[in-house]
Amino acid sequence: MDFIDTHQHLIWRDRLGYGWTAGIPALATGDFTPEDYQAQITGLGIAGTIFMECGVDDADHQAEARYVATRVGRDGILGQIASCRPETDDGFDEWLEECGGLHVKGFRRILHVVPDEMSQTPTFRRNLKKIGQKGLAFDMCFLARQLPIAEELARACDGQALVLDHCGVPDIAGGAFDDWATGIDRLAALPHVSVKLSGISAYCAPGTASTETLRPWVDHVIARFGADRVVWGSDWPVVLLGSGLVPWIEITRALLSPLSPGEQAAIASRNARRIYGV
Repeated sequence: MDFIDTHQHLIWRDRLGYGWTAGIPALATGDFTPEDYQAQITGLGIAGTIFMECGVDDADHQAEARYVATRVGRDGILGQIASCRPETDDGFDEWLEECGGLHVKGFRRILHVVPDEMSQTPTFRRNLKKIGQKGLAFDMCFLARQLPIAEELARACDGQALVLDHCGVPDIAGGAFDDWATGIDRLAALPHVSVKLSGISAYCAPGTASTETLRPWVDHVIARFGADRVVWGSDWPVVLLGSGLVPWIEITRALLSPLSPGEQAAIASRNARRIYGV
């Protein structure tokens, strides 16, 4: 299995603001650069990465995409998923047009840190459909309790390729399986929705992230979505709050080992190439 990492964050503090990291000691200081990432994954079968917007301070979200565009084609970066603001018409169309020249393969608006109502407005949904008209995917970042909201958004935008980040952020430490699984089942019933196997080691109780702990959750996701609608991501450097990067790669290989070689290849890289056009 050679992986395409569809969820690589990068942090350059001298260029951009990352206010959300202030209360997270492992992420609050220092940079996390492509060179840092490459130093860890050498020889581990990472064929390339897609940069995922890093939740920078609002004033910086366009500057981030412009800078990352200068890094695409180096250090294994194949493209980027850029931040956008579908909740407002102000400048939205112009940003979509500019991103056509910035190696943008998809967009994201983090929705678990804003009012639930944001994704329910006509403006948000109208602009989200414009992303689909460009042939680009939109990554949905919702908490487990918000999966019904994610389903509502997906049903309203059925022409838009959608990717549910981090398996819908399950509360693995709390064992809150049933309600999460119901939300996953309902989203998986929608053929234009895929799911990203990323980030979940950070939702385990400290020190418990392992193949055994994660298998019931991952097996459920794969069983419901099927191997052709699952992509993989590291969520680096946020993965440091869970297993760490190298252990997460090893855990993923173990989790996927019962699948056929074709299914493994689909999740590891083939689906990413199709969904994000890399």
